[in-house]
Amino acid sequence: MAVCLPDTQDDTPKIPIKLTRVGVTGVKKLLQLERANKRPIILLPTFDAFVDLPNDQKGVHMSRNPEAISEVLETVANGNTIDVESLCAEIVECMMKKHEYAKRVEISMTTDFMFMKESPVTKNKTQEMAKLKAKAIGFRDDDGNVSIKKSIGAEVIGMTVCPCAQESVRESDKIKLLEFLDEETTQKVLDTVTFASHNQRGVGTLFIEVPEDKVVKAEDLIEIIEQSMSSPVCELLKRPDENATVMNAHKKPVFVEDCVRNMMESIAKKYSDFPDDTLITSRQENQESIHRHNAFAEKVTTMGELKAELNIK
Repeated sequence: MAVCLPDTQDDTPKIPIKLTRVGVTGVKKLLQLERANKRPIILLPTFDAFVDLPNDQKGVHMSRNPEAISEVLETVANGNTIDVESLCAEIVECMMKKHEYAKRVEISMTTDFMFMKESPVTKNKTQEMAKLKAKAIGFRDDDGNVSIKKSIGAEVIGMTVCPCAQESVRESDKIKLLEFLDEETTQKVLDTVTFASHNQRGVGTLFIEVPEDKVVKAEDLIEIIEQSMSSPVCELLKRPDENATVMNAHKKPVFVEDCVRNMMESIAKKYSDFPDDTLITSRQENQESIHRHNAFAEKVTTMGELKAELNIK
């Protein structure tokens, strides 16, 4: 005969304080996403799942979070075509049903994402790696109605070149050139030669809310992030590719602040038809080569605020 064990999570806590987020982190799953007319994508995502906890309940029913993740992923495994942010939204909906006391439910997902690209000169095909991110947050009002906001994002490594150091090198070389060249010839040299600077490995991140009737492709976000920096990077580079990568990067020096602004301008133009309350996050961290610290910049805004700043109608 089975023993009915007490459900201590439903007890009243000794200290009646509401908690903002309680749940599980680091839940790893195998996920295959079907795509129309394309080969399926195999992912190994990591999920974090949280609910809020009222002040009259001792604990959450913790097992219900990974249980909800497994149940939704099982439906996807049966061949359903779905994007990652909608997958997260379905998990949130499932968690809302399992945690009837929760007013707010949050699920986030991060996974390695492989994509194909060509080297700049030799056109060798190479597999590249980015981080694919997705998030969904569910809200339950006092009448029991549930609304869900979902987002998709990407994190990509690229290369940046410091404009300040490059200008300093240029001015130093100009003084040296004027020792044996006239001003006109010196200017021609300055206009022709690509000057050295210190480089950084840049990590760009872009997140955007996705309205119910809209689609955002991860590949498009990856391209926006890569183009915001001085140059994309590539796993397979032959000598002509290395030369092109370095030369192109030094022709497009950017500060960490420039990268964030470039991302924001591109996303505002590409998704200008999105609602004004669409939340966008752009972040750049450059791993410095001549300092022990890193450089960081970020902007969090809405599509309406961004378009107003850029004067986009």
